[in-house]
Amino acid sequence: MPATPNPDSPATGRGLQTRDLSRFAYLSIAAAVVTITLKVIAWRVTGSVGLLSDAAESVVNLVAAVAVLIALKVAAMPADKNHHFGHTKAEYFSAAVEGMMIFVAALVIMYTAVERFLDPQPIENVGLGLAISVVASVVNGVVAVVLLRAGRQHRSLTLTADGKHLMTDVWTSAGVVVGVLLVGLTGVERLDPVIAFLVGVNIVWTGWKLIRESTEGLMDISMSKEDNGAIADVLSRFVTREVHFHALRTRVSGHHRFAEVHVLVPGAWTVQRGHDLVEEVEEAVHREFGEIALTCHLEPSEDPRAYGDYSAEYPVPTHDDIVAAHGAAAPDRAGGPSPDVP
Repeated sequence: MPATPNPDSPATGRGLQTRDLSRFAYLSIAAAVVTITLKVIAWRVTGSVGLLSDAAESVVNLVAAVAVLIALKVAAMPADKNHHFGHTKAEYFSAAVEGMMIFVAALVIMYTAVERFLDPQPIENVGLGLAISVVASVVNGVVAVVLLRAGRQHRSLTLTADGKHLMTDVWTSAGVVVGVLLVGLTGVERLDPVIAFLVGVNIVWTGWKLIRESTEGLMDISMSKEDNGAIADVLSRFVTREVHFHALRTRVSGHHRFAEVHVLVPGAWTVQRGHDLVEEVEEAVHREFGEIALTCHLEPSEDPRAYGDYSAEYPVPTHDDIVAAHGAAAPDRAGGPSPDVP
């Protein structure tokens, strides 16, 4: 009986692997419940509007974590007859929802801060309230680091967004703690709502960045410039006087990556020879990048219709480019000079 593949391991073949990352969402939900409880206690003990704003952001964290759970469950669904490329774009909807929820929390925080600035109130039990808030921040910080590492490892915008949100909450809490401490030391009660308002502004910026990233994903943003360049470098190893590449285009969909390129060869080549070359090219790209869906389109280099396909593409070095850069003919695929170069 064949072994069941690990859903979290990199792809060993050329197909795209679906991954169920929902365990990280459950961790985020648990952290949100714990921190909400602690921060509400800290607010009730002190009466600080800054700590109230901090607790309000944790409520948003809980709502966002539930949205993350739903998105990750949907994104892990395999391709089907209506979704041939899978469901990974669900992650972008989650990041957008989280960004909008952050905006709502920021508006509530800033409104409450303005009210308290106009009608300042004393803060009580500062030491106990701050100690509780620090414990909550430690919980958020640990979970944020776990989510950010998982987001990088699995190329998940959802986990990265949730990790950034929690890390923002950590810095927010630090600012609130400083503000409440200053109020306790100086007796200037309006410092508390001022800190809370600044917290709201910081949260707005975080929400804007999340919405921007999710929108870029839904608009089929290309892979990074560095990744595009690395793919072009791999392709350039196969360039000879006869073989060229163009129309390299890439896109990212959740943790999946897609690339396509046109392979120009002499029209006199047999189908088998062209197919063998494409197989070698795809294998080389997969060795470099692991999980990526690469599509190669074979074209005869003598046909004018093989050129000028797209208005936007990433350039692949030509034979002349390589000669100009290295002062020698491009090597063939066996590593020696191209046999057709005089």
